[in-house]
Amino acid sequence: MSDLNWQKSTFSEAGAANCVELAAAHDGIRIRESDEPDDVIHTNPAALRAFIRAAKAGCLDRG
Repeated sequence: MSDLNWQKSTFSEAGAANCVELAAAHDGIRIRESDEPDDVIHTNPAALRAFIRAAKAGCLDRG
């Protein structure tokens, strides 16, 4: 997976080791934590979009 172009948020501090990184792959999207680069989640654009919308709307908050 080293051939993937991993990107993290511009809000992340330079050199920070606890950031979420994303990479586009031929068959979907990969997500990992920068401090655990071998643990990778595979998803697709629609599922990631639904997750981000739910998080922004507060649907994932514990209440």
